[in-house]
Parts: sequence; structure tokens; C-alpha cells
Amino acid sequence: MVDVLKALADETRLRILAQIMKGDMCVCEIEACLGLTQSNASRHLTTLKKAGVLESYKNAQWTYYKIDKSFVTENLDLFTYLETKLKNMPCYTNDCENYCRCKQQNLCN
Repeated sequence: MVDVLKALADETRLRILAQIMKGDMCVCEIEACLGLTQSNASRHLTTLKKAGVLESYKNAQWTYYKIDKSFVTENLDLFTYLETKLKNMPCYTNDCENYCRCKQQNLCN
């Protein structure tokens, strides 16, 4: 539990989580959507993955991240809270607009 809470105690990781809750995202989409460098995105994604919040899979040369189903099952109250509260973050609307643009651009193909 401590690892999960530590992983979630960072605004950038919460921003990443808020967008991945909409659906699987490639690292390049996360970088573009949130304006992160590759190294910064990778560091935050690794932290979320090690805490069991996210899981990853490969598709060709791209790595995609998604919410770990075990995290949701084991932390349903926390996940429900995050689903509601992350939408109140000041950057949420702008991040969502960037998310839509990134998905339309089809960056991973």
C-alpha cells in the first residue's frame, strides 16, 4: 500500500494515470499529450508499474501502458476516488484536449 500511495503522490504521475484511465496509451502518446521528455515519462511510468498501478505490453517497437486490473480489483475504493477526483485537477481539461489530438494524429504508426 505504501508503494502505491508513494507512486500516486506526484502530479505528473496523476496526470499520466488520468489519461491512461481513458484507454491504453503508447509512451510516445504520453510524452506528446503531457509535454514530457522520453526520460521523464519513462521514469514516471516505471514508478507506476513497479507499484502495480500500471502494466505494459509491446506492439511492434512500441510499449503501451494500461491500468493493471489487479490494482483496480484490490483497490476499488481508491480507484473510484481517483476516477472522480482526477477530473478536478487544473490541468485535466488541457490534458484531455491534448489526448484527443494525440489519438487523432495516430503517433504510433
